[in-house]
Amino acid sequence: MPAPVSPGPWPARLDLLQSATGLFLALFMWLHMLFVASILFGTDAMWRVARFFEGYYLFGRSLPWLVSLFVAVVFVLFAVHAGLALRKFPSHWRQHAAYWRHMRGMRHGDTTSWLAQVVTGFGVFFLAPVHLYLMLTHPELIGPYESADRVWSGRMWPLYLLLLLLVEIHAGVGLYRLAVKWLAVGDKARMRLMRLKWGFTVFFIALGLLTLAAYVRLGIEHAPHAGEPYLPTWQRTLS
Repeated sequence: MPAPVSPGPWPARLDLLQSATGLFLALFMWLHMLFVASILFGTDAMWRVARFFEGYYLFGRSLPWLVSLFVAVVFVLFAVHAGLALRKFPSHWRQHAAYWRHMRGMRHGDTTSWLAQVVTGFGVFFLAPVHLYLMLTHPELIGPYESADRVWSGRMWPLYLLLLLLVEIHAGVGLYRLAVKWLAVGDKARMRLMRLKWGFTVFFIALGLLTLAAYVRLGIEHAPHAGEPYLPTWQRTLS
């Protein structure tokens, strides 16, 4: 019999790259949620955060292309991560059947969580590019009124609601699986990580729902003037 062919180091390297891109994207989404939630502290607070990422406080003027540049990097990492993740999806009905037999036989939470990550991953794969494309091509439309108009008058709130749930579940499960995979934790630590994962997931979903509700409320109030850019309080006072 011929000797088995060694796959070489590339499968491990690709697995490491998948883990690294997943870690970056999950942490980015959590930070992104905190930045977007600045609307809960008022419209001026959200305006300041948006202008900060446009370099307003560094260059003395807004440079929306800086946001486009960062979104482009996120877009590339998202595509790389999705492509690498597809390698592990069952591609044949025999693989699907084997997985379902394994899940029913093991009745283990980690096996079930992998299925949840696959399902939510597919949803994020189709929905996230819509939002990323809008931010890439129209970075200047990020602000209290601009974002609220997109959410309500632009009828994007159903997509954002579904995307919120999918992303937070996917990110939480992904970070948990990364910790278990690379830290080689024991059963007790695994249970603590599982509770921590659900704690973060519930927190960010609750924060996201409150944030989305705030944008919807602002969008409804601003609907008669949809498209009108936001002016911070001190600029309105001066004018």
